[in-house]
Amino acid sequence: MATIVMVGGGIVGNVTAMMLARDGHAVTVLERDPQPPTPSGSAWTEWERRGVNQFRQIHYFLPRFREIAEQELPDLVPAMLDAGAVQWNVLEHIPAAVTGGPRPGDDRYTVVTGRRPVIESVVAALTAATDGVTVRRGVGVKGLMSSAGPDGLTHVTGVVTEVGDEISADLVVDSGGRRTAVPAWLRAMGSPGPAEDVADSGFVYYGRHYRSADGTIPPPFGGNLQPYGSISLLTLPADNGTWGLGIITCARDAALRALSDNEVWERVWRSFPLVAHWIDAEPITDVAVMAKIEDRERSYVVDGAPVVTGLVPLADAWACTNPSLGRGISIGSMHGVVLRDALRNVSSDDKRANMLRWHELTETRVQPYVTDTLAFDRHRLAQAQGCIDGRPYETDDPGWMLGSALATAAPKDPDLLRAFLEVMAVLERGVNVLGRPGVAARAIELADDAPLPGPDRSGLLALVGAR
Repeated sequence: MATIVMVGGGIVGNVTAMMLARDGHAVTVLERDPQPPTPSGSAWTEWERRGVNQFRQIHYFLPRFREIAEQELPDLVPAMLDAGAVQWNVLEHIPAAVTGGPRPGDDRYTVVTGRRPVIESVVAALTAATDGVTVRRGVGVKGLMSSAGPDGLTHVTGVVTEVGDEISADLVVDSGGRRTAVPAWLRAMGSPGPAEDVADSGFVYYGRHYRSADGTIPPPFGGNLQPYGSISLLTLPADNGTWGLGIITCARDAALRALSDNEVWERVWRSFPLVAHWIDAEPITDVAVMAKIEDRERSYVVDGAPVVTGLVPLADAWACTNPSLGRGISIGSMHGVVLRDALRNVSSDDKRANMLRWHELTETRVQPYVTDTLAFDRHRLAQAQGCIDGRPYETDDPGWMLGSALATAAPKDPDLLRAFLEVMAVLERGVNVLGRPGVAARAIELADDAPLPGPDRSGLLALVGAR
């Protein structure tokens, strides 16, 4: 089995480290942030993770993450629940007249979720207790070790820490997140590094956390993500009677930047009747703004040839998207499974073939979900911009049109409701769900263009004091 060094110890990095160790590999996780996780009960207030900008932003863990955890790390979900994570199935909060009543298999839409510090503290504690994993906190990496690889490629053989220690490895996994320095290190070594496609996602988040007095979560009147013209609203159940709420705007929408003010934010939120009740509780944070979020994809195989061997990127270090759909942790964990599976069929003598196998599995099993997420973001951004400009959004993309039809038709048909939840939960791709017999036709038949209740663009501007 392999000796593996992980550069970065966030949630997906640690989840992957545990999967690799339980498959027999010796894994060392190097995490730059020095402070160890505090117990989950104090993680929200006491644990600092300066290397994770979004550490206290609103978060959500979709059913696909729970499904992977139950399959690969069966002790993780119970530990999350012990820490106060909420177990939540939206179908249980929707009238039977809409859902058609309980059905076998409805449990697959269940989420186990919580605030990022709480969930990460649980994951970190479990990782530290896993045989085969060594976690070294406060150890930053400043570069890579290498040798000549096949066909003149750079072959990574380990890492160099910030204090000059050299740590050899059969494989280095870049789990350093969306702002990883690994591509720059590769180029400094003479490697071309990965091809990169990067753009500002175009969205800004204004998020806030609340807590109930009795430990309950407000009832949902609609989906977790609801579009309202130029903005979208997020309602995200969390742990220990808390939840996160978010208003998503276009980055160019300067008129809405007043949403960073608590009073303005609450005034706007309360004007939307389907979600207004979510702020009838104690606010436990001020409004936190998250902006300049990049969509980025890094290709380590270009024109059919790897640019390096002995190193692979993981999750956000490979591809990262706008987080409004909450897909990052789920897609990242899927990528971790891919890496685990790829390492089950490797040859120590053919480094190039090993890299190509990892790439093939990534492209077939994970890349399509990234592509779908990026397509949704681009359309939603253009739709919101159209509202700002006072014009309807028009497109001839059948994927967007059918997906929009499914979203609006879902409350009118129990089968379509579950089909829609399947896509939103990252349990299946939209193209596959809509390709099932009768689904697209039924969605088109029941599609509804009526807007959700709430202020129009003019009313929104008045609420923020821009008009």
